[in-house]
Amino acid sequence: MTASTPPAPEFRDPRLPFAKRVDDLLARLTLDEKTAFLHQFAPAVERLGVAAFRTGQEALHGVAWMGPATVFPQAVGLGATWNEELVRRVGEAVSREARAMHARDERVGLNVWSPTVNLLRHPLWGRNEEGYSEDPRLTSAIATAYTRGLRGGHPTYWRTAPVLKHWLAHNNETDRDTSSASVRPRVLHEYDLRAFRETVEAGAVAGVMPAYNLVNGRPNHVSPYLDRQLRTWTRDDLLVCSDAGAPSNLVDSEHYFDTHEEATAAALRAGVDSFTDHGTDSSRIVARVRGALEQGLLTEADVDTAVRRQLSVRFRLGEFDPEHDPHAVTAAEDVAAAFDTPAHRELAREAAEQAVVLLKNDGVLPLAPDARIAVVGLLADECKLDWYSGTLIHRSTPLEGVYERFGAERVSFAEGVDRVRLRTAAGTFLHVLPSDGAADRAAGTEGALDPALLAGRTDLPPLTTDATGTELALVDWGEGLLTLRAPDGRYLSVAEDGYVRASADQPGGWVVQETFRLEPHGDGHLLRHTGTGGHVRVAADGVKVAAPGASSTASSAASPAADAPEVFELVVTERGEDAVARAAAGADVVVVVAGNDPHINGRETEDRTTLRLPAHQQRLLRAACAANPETVLALTSAYPYAVDAEALPAVLWTAHGGQAAGTALARVLAGDVSPAGRLPQTWYADDADLPGLLDYDVIGSRQTYLYFEGTPLFPFGHGLSYASFAYADLSARVEAGRVSVSFTVTNTGDVTADEVPQLYVRAEDPSVPRPRRELLAHRRITLAPGATADVSFDVPSSALAFWDVAPDRWRLEPGPYALLVGASCEDVRLSATVTLDGEPTAPRPVRERGLAAVGFDEQSGTEIVDLTKTAGDAVTPVAGRTGELLYRACDFGAGVSGVTVSVAGEGTVEITLDGGPAPVVLSPDKPTPGPYAYTELRAALAAEGVHDLRIGLRGSLRLAHVGFSG
Repeated sequence: MTASTPPAPEFRDPRLPFAKRVDDLLARLTLDEKTAFLHQFAPAVERLGVAAFRTGQEALHGVAWMGPATVFPQAVGLGATWNEELVRRVGEAVSREARAMHARDERVGLNVWSPTVNLLRHPLWGRNEEGYSEDPRLTSAIATAYTRGLRGGHPTYWRTAPVLKHWLAHNNETDRDTSSASVRPRVLHEYDLRAFRETVEAGAVAGVMPAYNLVNGRPNHVSPYLDRQLRTWTRDDLLVCSDAGAPSNLVDSEHYFDTHEEATAAALRAGVDSFTDHGTDSSRIVARVRGALEQGLLTEADVDTAVRRQLSVRFRLGEFDPEHDPHAVTAAEDVAAAFDTPAHRELAREAAEQAVVLLKNDGVLPLAPDARIAVVGLLADECKLDWYSGTLIHRSTPLEGVYERFGAERVSFAEGVDRVRLRTAAGTFLHVLPSDGAADRAAGTEGALDPALLAGRTDLPPLTTDATGTELALVDWGEGLLTLRAPDGRYLSVAEDGYVRASADQPGGWVVQETFRLEPHGDGHLLRHTGTGGHVRVAADGVKVAAPGASSTASSAASPAADAPEVFELVVTERGEDAVARAAAGADVVVVVAGNDPHINGRETEDRTTLRLPAHQQRLLRAACAANPETVLALTSAYPYAVDAEALPAVLWTAHGGQAAGTALARVLAGDVSPAGRLPQTWYADDADLPGLLDYDVIGSRQTYLYFEGTPLFPFGHGLSYASFAYADLSARVEAGRVSVSFTVTNTGDVTADEVPQLYVRAEDPSVPRPRRELLAHRRITLAPGATADVSFDVPSSALAFWDVAPDRWRLEPGPYALLVGASCEDVRLSATVTLDGEPTAPRPVRERGLAAVGFDEQSGTEIVDLTKTAGDAVTPVAGRTGELLYRACDFGAGVSGVTVSVAGEGTVEITLDGGPAPVVLSPDKPTPGPYAYTELRAALAAEGVHDLRIGLRGSLRLAHVGFSG
């Protein structure tokens, strides 16, 4: 007899629904196997033929960290295109390359951690480059397009599985793992949650990543909103992946839990499914989960819930159905057909062109074809990458683009670096030895899973000293942070052995090793290396970094003379502005290319401190303008600047545009492409216009174009064109719960160009503060000269609702609403008013429901904190201040005679009714045992009818609720 072949397990049967197959596989896994799946690097289960799986592959604007890939414009640049279809195609290209790279190298993951949908609330945020916009609807529209491209169009199988970053209300790098964002309910629902919600509801999102910070006193990795909000927006299983190291932060830096077992259990129960911690070493996370199980903090069912979500994503990616996966790439020719294709190169150029924003133009642009052009500035011959870029296959700088477009014979160039020598106390100079025989090595070609693990080069000779030295190119990137570059183009850097070498192609890395500071010391300067904190010294075997704290004047037992830092004299051989002035004077027009290096002064882990252009670049701009008034400023940056635009005939902005940045900019300058990018965030005129970096109350502190009442340098949605456009024939109507708007746009210019009509709304008679205007819809259209387009938008009336804190839900307020159509939030061309039916404003029924402390209408001097470690909010005074809360239109009905407050901590609560009796003051007799140990305090309070109620808070008191009786 021949033994029959056992039937394939159900999880291998593609005819069955995914949910049934996931349940079958889950039932076959042991508890130890399931526990191991909770780490980012899930091991293989060989007995079942289940492969290893890695969550997380960075793909913000191209596949990152894994070697050569197509590099598209930064995310903020994609946001500036205001073009969802373009961004969808970019997402599709990125996902195709991810699949091809995965086929070649299994370390390339298909669970992509992208896009970032954090709103660009504050322009000094170091990670501004990663977001799309300050507006939640524009952010959601662009993010939805990108995720649809990443997902692919197949109804069953996904090309990649995108995870949105970073849940929730995350806009600061300063103290990012310990700071708490105080987010009132209206801001939470109308602003921060909205971008996530509308993207998830669109159906192309596999999960989210919680942010490092806390919201309302509670770490995002134990956020109750993961279950109470996120997972109610879709019927799909969503995979929540922790940010790197964040699970350990719950104990180590945030001190929110006493033990890692408690923290891991709390995060898992809150909804975190995959723990990114300790790199590829899963042993500590596994041990913590096992400990939590043994202590009864977790059950196997908790583990099953998380593993089920991971398996759901893996099934959708086709892992268990390779023969049915339409996205599978297997043959070498298929890899070549999906990777660095002509179509992807063309798309990178198109995206870079559409991202260019013309901020001002007095007629100098486009440039005349026979113009003599000086291209100057620190970024004129640069194609900068950021932390989440892949390795460039192709490269185009602004200078190269202008050379190619206008001819090298018509173009002059001056970088504008300061050329310097560094003289030692002994009279010798720092000298860079030739690097003959050392092979070039492009960063990222090793395919490191984490580029922070890439070590500096030690195969090149350290710097020495000699009588003449080497002339170095010095750039001050702002606030005294310098780079020094050798004549061969390599930047001075410090490797793990402490020696200073000319070894880096560009500044970069998690800890940048290519930046220095010159610190005045006596008649000279100390040269401090910022990566290590040590000063540079000259030793017999080469130039190296001294141990931090070493003396610069005398030797001692603790700091021998051999380890003393060197005192340098800075000898300037040429000022950058002199070279710029020479080039500018001989040209018909000057293009100053200024901006930032994405690894310096404003990046992940580091916020900016000012909107101002760094002083070195201001010097170059002034020199160019003085030598030639026909000076165009081309800003290439990850964020807005405050510049003196009045003195310039033309200003453009583009984010770092990826591999085709230079070609795109040159084509816009030449008029081959009419610029049509639009600002995705407000450009403020001055630092004084900005709120505090940690002030997340966009309503109370009047932030973003939604509420800002000042005059911006350039408004949200702004962008000029080489054409002109006429808007006409506005029609607006309300029917069947929808608002329909139509109008025409005509190209009245003489070139084909894109225009971006924008529809805004403003509540004309609101009962609470509402946005000055709020984007409802937009569309990017292309029009030939004289052509007219009919544009129509149809939005549900519910899109005009606000979060009413009284009933704690969305409410559409009846009354008039202005519909504003134009080319930016300030450039309104057409307007109409419609009247909507809705739910009238009603007083708060406080006699029956009381008041949740967090449901205030206005506040000053308070912050929101966690009611308990698992859920709920309370309000407390900011340390050292008196907190004030206002609750409008409280209805006490026929009357109340008493008040009860639920408080924890120590301090006083003062309750006042407008037009009522003297304040009621309540205070606990002694401090409660802890911040979550609430007690109820009672006092007499007589009130009837409708009154505004004010509460004053003093001390370290947490107020949770106010009730009324009698």
